[in-house]
Order: sequence, then C-alpha cells, then structure tokens
Amino acid sequence: MGVVIPLEEGKNKSASIKPLVDLTKADMDRVNQLILSKAGSDVQMIPEVANHLISSGGKRLRPMLTLASAAMFGYQGEGHVKLATSVEFMHTATLLHDDVVDESDLRRGKSTARMIWGNQASVLVGDFLLGQAFKMMVDVGSLEALDVLATAAAVIAEGEVLQLSVAKNMETTEDDYLSVIRAKTAALFAAAAEVGPIIANADKASRSALRSYGMNLGYAFQMVDDALDYGGKAADLGKNVGDDFREGKITLPVILAFRRGTQEEQAFWRSSIENGESSDENLEKALGLITRHDALKDTIARALHYGKIARDALAPLPAGPLKDAMMEVIDFTIQRVN
Repeated sequence: MGVVIPLEEGKNKSASIKPLVDLTKADMDRVNQLILSKAGSDVQMIPEVANHLISSGGKRLRPMLTLASAAMFGYQGEGHVKLATSVEFMHTATLLHDDVVDESDLRRGKSTARMIWGNQASVLVGDFLLGQAFKMMVDVGSLEALDVLATAAAVIAEGEVLQLSVAKNMETTEDDYLSVIRAKTAALFAAAAEVGPIIANADKASRSALRSYGMNLGYAFQMVDDALDYGGKAADLGKNVGDDFREGKITLPVILAFRRGTQEEQAFWRSSIENGESSDENLEKALGLITRHDALKDTIARALHYGKIARDALAPLPAGPLKDAMMEVIDFTIQRVN
C-alpha cells in the first residue's frame, strides 16, 4: 500500500550520505566502540535492551553531523567522539521512550524493545542511556556544549508531552505540528550540529550557521518521515505503513487533507483519528483523501523549503569536502520519498 510522490525542483537523483559516512568513518568507528562500551552494565538486561536498538541498522546521521561539524573547523582532540556518542544515546533513549508512548510494535523492521522486554525495561534503559550521555558530556569539559545538549534533552521531553496533548485532536494546526517536530526532532539535529563548532572554538557566526543547518534539516527530515507513513512501503519504513494513522498522530499530511476537505471528509477524519476507527478500509480512504488534496505533495514541498534554508545556512562556511557532504545530506533526506 502506498502512493508515488513526484519530486520536483530537479533534485540530485543520486544524493547519498556516503560522502559523509566516508569522511567520518575513522571517528565513527571510535564512536561505535564507545557506544558498545558505555551501553555495558553488570545488570544483564541493560546491554540486551540497548544493543537490540543500537545494532538495528540506524544510519547514525546525528553523531556524524557532530563529527563533521567539529572537523570542519579543524578540531583536534577526543571530545567530538564523546559528544557524538552522547547525541546517539540521547536519540536512542528517545526512540525507546517513543515506542512505549506510541505503543509501537516495529522499529527499523524489528520488534520494538517494549514488545520483547516490556514497557518498564524500555523506559528504564532509556533513562540509563541518558545518564551515560550526560556523564560523557561532563567528561568533555565544555559547559557550552553541555548547555546545548542539556537544553535539547529538555526540549525533546517537552515535545513528547506536547505531542500527547495534540494526539487525536483534529483541531491541531500546522503551527502546533511545527512546534512538535521542532521539539521532538529538529532540536537534536540542531544541537548535534552546533556542539562541533563549540568544542572547535569556532566563531559565533559559524556556530549559529551550523545550528540553523541542523534545525532546518531536522524539520525536513521529520516532514519526509511523516509523508512516508502515508506514501512509503513497509520494507523501506521499518514499520507498518499507516502506523501514524492507527496511533491517531496528527501529522502534516492529515492536517492538510482535513483542512482542505469537505464537511463529510472532515467527519471521516474525526471518526478515524479522534474515535480510533482506524481500520484498513479507513486507512485506504485516508490515503485517497490525502492524495486528492495534494497533502503529500505539499508536505514534501514544505520539506524542500526547509532544506533550502538549511542549504543557505551552510553557504557562508568555508568550501570543502565536509561542507559538500553536509549539503548532500539535505538532498538525501528529502529524496527518501522517491
């Protein structure tokens, strides 16, 4: 089940994160070693739960951005590896908590940790990873970097609560949606990109540029994810198509289709989302309405808009392979819908 989303703008069809992967490979090997070390514990269930998600094949884009943004300004030291690992632990903890809140069964094509070990273990192991992340931040010794990542952790938690408050509420506006994804996704991308220039002692303009890049890349990333839930394939998503619909999540494709719909169509959305009438038949109808009202096309158009802002944010920074690779990540992020 799914629909084809036509991409415009003449985008680079071969966009890849491989240049970024190659440029950060040596440091990412160290990050991966540190991840395994810091996920260890004498309490047997902790590494079992943590490694279940850590080893499940995520791209680890966020820690690569931390490594790349530090290297861009000539950083020499060990701090970027610890901060990149902290970023990945924050992300992993968020996923563990998300799956409990959302009652998700699949994550990256595998059963979620909560389905195997239960909700309590998932939440507590997420807390353990957050604790380890903050210990590594302290080890780095940069109060500025610690402040950026600690603030992001608080914002992410706020985003989770905000998402709960708007779930299954068809009065949710596009501004409400933007507030949720800014907190839940964009904030960590922004922090991951900003702490690199901080520990490299880059100037404030460069630090702000990387933060803007990360923030707007995060917006684009989440919008594409939300489009994929209605326009992708289960094999590519690592979860079931329509999971957001079944969970009553108010994402941008739903908001646009609802706002543009007839009274009869709006009544359908209310019964499906607010009353939980999310049968396969209703999902098919929802996909039809989303297509009819160009909701996926316009969601991707908005993602392209934020991608352009991210590109403009990087523009003033020194030219080089790292900058080129980070530019290409923008195209890759949006190209996932093709």
